[in-house]
This record gives sequence, structure tokens and C-alpha cells, in this order.
Amino acid sequence: MEQKTFDVIIIGGSYSGLSAAMSLGRSLRQVLVIDSGLPCNRQTPHSHNFITQDGEKPAVISAKAKLQVELYKTVHFYNGLATKAIKNEAGFEISTESGEIFTSRKVLFATGVKDLIPQINGFAECWGISVLHCPYCHGYEVKNEKTAIIANGEIAFDFAKLISNWTKDLRLCTNGKSTLTFEQTQILQQHNVQIFEQEIDSFEHRNGYIENIIFKNQGKVAVKAIYARPPFEQHCHLPNDLGCEINEQGLLKVDAMQKTNISGIYASGDCTTQMRSVAIAVSTGSFAGAVINKDLIDEDF
Repeated sequence: MEQKTFDVIIIGGSYSGLSAAMSLGRSLRQVLVIDSGLPCNRQTPHSHNFITQDGEKPAVISAKAKLQVELYKTVHFYNGLATKAIKNEAGFEISTESGEIFTSRKVLFATGVKDLIPQINGFAECWGISVLHCPYCHGYEVKNEKTAIIANGEIAFDFAKLISNWTKDLRLCTNGKSTLTFEQTQILQQHNVQIFEQEIDSFEHRNGYIENIIFKNQGKVAVKAIYARPPFEQHCHLPNDLGCEINEQGLLKVDAMQKTNISGIYASGDCTTQMRSVAIAVSTGSFAGAVINKDLIDEDF
């Protein structure tokens, strides 16, 4: 690619980044999308709760989206990893792993987050398939099934209340001594939520579909689905390098216009919100693209 200077560089080319690129492409902006090809839902077999695409494979949605965005000739793509970012008087300078350098007036981070998978045998293989993070994305498909939640304390209590909407056949695995209050424990027991405090050793599964949770004391419990919220970190370190604020949840802090605290830097999608879904990623990316275009217009008019 010969062109090196753009109006906007978008780092992250999944749902949110592609949606922003479409908004900007339709606004006649010169845009570069830098993407390393590692979406967090790459193992998930089907995407849900996104009208027109309900039940589709995530990779099919993103491939179709890219084909449509590529029709806008002002939008360019670079397959690779952005490794360095510098803010200067003219805007931003983005370097890639292979040594390429690109410049732009604005930068949008649509880089998502990286889940930190716990050291439980079988967890990684089941993640996104039968070990789930969101009932709005996947709860309908496992409604009324034998379901477990892996969590503890206040999070476990709130999560159990939420998931009980989709199934009453529910058990809570605290993976060690429970930190629930006495009152919380009583309420869960009144709602027939079984509580298991044993430490988890592994998951028995077939091709990612959970069958049993195996405890370290050799006990087991049969389940068809598990909900878990493992810790995560920002997938990309560049916003932090540039001084962008991170909130208490570990997400990039943005205002109602998807702007970070650093002038000229915007963020959208999973790196900014606890509501991790394709629909939300598309929405925030599309909106961020429109905001960036308006800011460019206001600067130039």
C-alpha cells in the first residue's frame, strides 16, 4: 500500500471498526483500518441478538461486513499489528510490527479486550461454545438446561439472579470457599440454587460442549452450560501508552460521543463497554464514525 497519510486510522477491524469505517467511507474520508485478525469471539459458533444476522457465524458476519466496506474506495486495509503510537502537532503516527508507519488526524481504537482464561482444564476449549459470558447473546439456546455459574461473592449473587430468568435448574460453583453473605446464601437456597464450594479441577466436554464439572475432590456435577466472567485486559496497549484513561472495570473511558480524554482519540466496541455483543459493537462504531467526521468538518470549516 503506497498511501501513508489518512484522515482517520482505525485500529481493530472487527464489527465496531468496520462499522466506523463504513460511516467514514460514506463521508468521503480517507481511512485506514489496521487489524491483526484476532477477534475475541473467534471460537463462538453462532452470534445472536442482532437482527438480520441472528444465528449466523461470527466470521461470516465480519467477512460480509468487510466485503461491503471494501466497496468504499477511500477505505483501505492493512493486515498486521499496530505496535506504537505517537501524538504530535499534526495528529498521530502509528507504527506496525513490520515497520510500516502511517499518519492520521484522528485515531479510533476498536481493539476489544482479551479474556484471561483461568487455569481449569477444558475451560479454553469450551469458552464461547458452552462456557458463556452473556445470557442475552446465548441464553435462549440453553434455556431450561442444567446450568452452572462460576463466580463468588456479590458478582455470583447478581449473576445467579440474572441467569435464573433463563433456567431454574441452576447451580453456583464458587471454586473455593463461598464469600456470599448469609442472607445471599439463604435467598439463593430459597430459589433452589445449589451452591458448590469445592475447587474446580477440569471440565469434561465433547468438542467444546460441556458435560461435567470435575472438582478436585473427584466429585462432579453434570451441566449443559456454564456462565463465567473471567477477568480481562485491554487487547491493545496503545491507548494506555497515549494516556487514555481506563475506568475501574478496566475499560477505556469514553464520553457519550465515544471520545477518550485525549483529544483526537476515540474508542468503540468491547474495549469500552461491559455489554459485549455484536449489536453494541456495531452501534458504537457507526456512531463513532459519524462523530469523527463531524469533528473533522468543524475543524476545517
